[in-house]
Amino acid sequence: MLTSRIIPCLDVRDGRVVKGVRFQGLKDAGCPVELAKEYEAQGADELVFLDVSATPEGRSTHRHTVSEVRAQLSIPMTTGGGVRVADDAALLLEAGADKVGVNTAAVSNPQLISDIANRFGSQCAVVAIDAALIDGSEDSWEVVTQSGKNRTGKSAIAWAKEAVDRGAGEILLTSWDRDGTRSGYDLALLRAISDVVNVPIIASGGANEPLHLADALRAGADAVLAASIFHEGDYTVGQLKEYLRKEKFAIRL
Repeated sequence: MLTSRIIPCLDVRDGRVVKGVRFQGLKDAGCPVELAKEYEAQGADELVFLDVSATPEGRSTHRHTVSEVRAQLSIPMTTGGGVRVADDAALLLEAGADKVGVNTAAVSNPQLISDIANRFGSQCAVVAIDAALIDGSEDSWEVVTQSGKNRTGKSAIAWAKEAVDRGAGEILLTSWDRDGTRSGYDLALLRAISDVVNVPIIASGGANEPLHLADALRAGADAVLAASIFHEGDYTVGQLKEYLRKEKFAIRL
């Protein structure tokens, strides 16, 4: 039986972990190397490292920071930010990433997903989808890019399916509306995406308490990503795993 994963997220800007609400108002949350060590010690299954200023600044991810984090980790790490071509992904893999996340560049150039999957394997190709409710709708979402500034009009459901068809081995699904709000994951969005793809889905955006993680897993997520509840010390990974174990989820303790 596959286990449900808990994945802390490190959003990194200028070498520091930051966190905001809906990708805005970013505040310092600590050193990525020290936080990575702490979260692995707590029992994290994987880690996501996103250089959140790489794409807006038109540059690639700071690879030296990736290497510094990798030197402290034995668990898998997904790294993203500023990946525009397969060679960018190669550099991140060489720096220590196990998987590479693509977002804005893949929306502009979907062939990028296939290029990464064909060169390194689908298991390395993670497509990050930031989805926002379409104004006036309760069950339709569009893809947003550039930290939510660009509303693409592209259906998040259709884009998830296309991404998998092009070779994505995993979907990192973030609800833009819920990000940083600590109001719970968008369960309707999770159900809608899980209905059309056959690869693992990482739920992101809105975690505040153990029940939220359980709800996301029941709604179709294979893994749950969180940031604020870890950075602010509300819960440890171990505490959340113990809760999920009691709720009868398969968990690696």
